[in-house]
Amino acid sequence: MAFFDSSENSQAQASPYLAFSALVVDDEVGMQAVLKKALGKAFGHVETAGSVEEAEALRLQNHYDLIILDINLPGRSGIEWEEAFNDADRKADIIFMTGYADLEVAISALKLGASDFILKPFNLQQMLQAVSRCMDKRSAERVTAALSHDINRRVSKELIGSSIKTTQLKQLISQFAPSKASVLIEGESGTGKELVARGLHDASKRKGPYVAINCGALAPELLESELFGHTAGAFTGAKKSREGLFRVASGGTLFLDEIGEMPLAMQASLLRVLEQRTVRPVGTEREISVDVRIVAATNRNLQQEVEDGKFRQDLFYRLNVLKIEVPALRTRLSDLNELVPYLTRMLAKELGVVEPNWAHEDMYAMQDYDWPGNVRELKNMLERCILLNKPPAHYFRELNGPAVSAAITLSSNDITTLPATSGAGELQFGYPDSWSLKDVEKAHIQQVMDSHSGNKSAASRDLGVARKTLERKYKEWDESRSSNED
Repeated sequence: MAFFDSSENSQAQASPYLAFSALVVDDEVGMQAVLKKALGKAFGHVETAGSVEEAEALRLQNHYDLIILDINLPGRSGIEWEEAFNDADRKADIIFMTGYADLEVAISALKLGASDFILKPFNLQQMLQAVSRCMDKRSAERVTAALSHDINRRVSKELIGSSIKTTQLKQLISQFAPSKASVLIEGESGTGKELVARGLHDASKRKGPYVAINCGALAPELLESELFGHTAGAFTGAKKSREGLFRVASGGTLFLDEIGEMPLAMQASLLRVLEQRTVRPVGTEREISVDVRIVAATNRNLQQEVEDGKFRQDLFYRLNVLKIEVPALRTRLSDLNELVPYLTRMLAKELGVVEPNWAHEDMYAMQDYDWPGNVRELKNMLERCILLNKPPAHYFRELNGPAVSAAITLSSNDITTLPATSGAGELQFGYPDSWSLKDVEKAHIQQVMDSHSGNKSAASRDLGVARKTLERKYKEWDESRSSNED
């Protein structure tokens, strides 16, 4: 009720009903004015009408979450306004008003599906209490829908780390959060793009829920229904109407993960929604207004996708109003000092085991790795180590495995491989006894590099060393070659 209070303290507090709209239907102009003024302090949009005919015309043009309806109206009575009760796609909470204490009329109104029934003349507080009950229930339903959609995602709400790149990322989130503009988040898989999206929503102070959907996880026809909703019978299996996620997220944030996976046909539909701020449920021609902040994420280069004709240029510009690039874990390895203890503590609690204490060699091993799978790979590795009771350093040693003999081709120092014959008569290749340890190391590294077409990141993963270690080796060889030439 404080949200309808005109006091200074109440006005400083944002209303939780700003995402809702209301329609007052009464033939008394004075009643229209009183209710519009009272509801206008809490609702985002309030309109009035003097008859059922006028109200129906407004209802077909707009979406209302609440209708306050007088029963005794000129022309059709409030109870005869069947469209308002039977249109499942535009279902609103309806509070009836009447100046006649007729029990039969009250019963009829409640049977139709009215949320409440109030006798005139009434105390304004009585009406506002009824409104609060209706809207609190509607808000809870939306939050429940958002939570049930998001319940399996298991994403923490914190950005862990104090490296320069992570600090800059947090600053961008704080800077972009208050805006209503769309945000495009780019970054490699596993970097924590959804964490950034959640951070934007939490810092935005938007009153609606945070809703997330993976655009690449659903077939095009299901994705359209999931986003925009559908009416009963719109397609096979649509037994009842369903609110789309755009309406579930009303007043909040809709996170479109893997936006680069969205089919071109759906991209056109999404562009229309972003431009018109209305959605059209599958199976209907009616437009419903929505107030949703869009945050999209992708591990692809959308600019390149546009150039390749795989993503609409106009939609790219609509989404790319504000842009955040999430850095890869290998570019902020100092964050491991905070990430590893945090993830270890969280995983141990989830798994119901004693939290392990990793040794210095474990931290060194993790610092000396490129993490191509980023934070997701780190979490997976730690979970495995906890379950197997195996320190990360041991995990990396086993990951590298024993050295495997292979055919080797060198391009410098005139080193050649010599064939050797096994006792079984099979042809094998090995290293001559005359080679130094450095020659063997160089030969093996170059062989692995050749197998990856010169890709140092891939080769370093196979060798079990950091890319910087590989680069240091090549630098030493170049310096040694230059010294010998001099």
